[in-house]
Amino acid sequence: MKKLVILMMTISLFLLGACSMEPPNWAKPAKKHDLKNIKIGLSVSTLNNPFFVSLKDGVMKEAKANGMHVTVVDAQNDSAKQVNDIQDLLQQGVDVLLINPTDSAAISTAVQSANEVGVPVITLDRSSDKGKVETLVASDNIKGGKMAANYIIDQVGKNAKVVELQGVPGASATRERGKGFHEIADKELQVVESQSAHFDRTEGLNVMENLIQGHPDIKAVFAQNDEMALGALEAINSSGKNIVVVGFDGNDDALKSIKDGKLNATVAQQPELIGKLAVNAAGDVLKGKKVKKYIPAPLKLMTHK
Repeated sequence: MKKLVILMMTISLFLLGACSMEPPNWAKPAKKHDLKNIKIGLSVSTLNNPFFVSLKDGVMKEAKANGMHVTVVDAQNDSAKQVNDIQDLLQQGVDVLLINPTDSAAISTAVQSANEVGVPVITLDRSSDKGKVETLVASDNIKGGKMAANYIIDQVGKNAKVVELQGVPGASATRERGKGFHEIADKELQVVESQSAHFDRTEGLNVMENLIQGHPDIKAVFAQNDEMALGALEAINSSGKNIVVVGFDGNDDALKSIKDGKLNATVAQQPELIGKLAVNAAGDVLKGKKVKKYIPAPLKLMTHK
């Protein structure tokens, strides 16, 4: 009888030990055969921008259609806040992370944290410089920058003086749109100045006012997103000058401005489609399927004519 009691105690201790060694829920890989009730963590650079609101909407709609749950966090264009937000999402037990980085370099530590606990990462619109990312879902920003430069040449001719409003420094979209633009513009136009307005409409207005004062003979401006383009347009209207303005994104305000004959053009993305494609890619990854390292969303140049 004594031996039986000792045996039962030994088995109980073994079972308790086995339970304590089990990883927490957030560290467990998702079931690969069932996507219902999967938890998606979505970290957006800012929800104070119509483009990223549409991107979020695309994620939410596709996730709902597939029975997935989404927790959304807004970094408010603060890279340190975004890293902390993602750490919180990991603690909450998300199965996959969809990240739209504020800064491609700063987000690397958060991506690496996810890698360490086995949570797959998919990036949207902008990439991460380091860490393992399953795929980047984005428009071809380099191609879009070239499209903007070629449109400006068609409108104002070669060797015209132009300026560029850049996005958030360090963001891959800023680098790539600028690269595409300069590949054409540096040969065919005179880019007299490039300044950051952080993808923000108010900053776009203020920076453009200063650029007009410093370069009164400029003929065109390429703004790396529509918010800055619309801000620049306000500054141009106040100055009374006739300057061609080209944006990038294709948000509702920009498209309305083009229809009204105010904004000249925008390189239109499809943010809802980017969100949808990201959710589809997340599903494939969780099922164990291979996905391409880059999933493109088509671009279209939208003009008044």
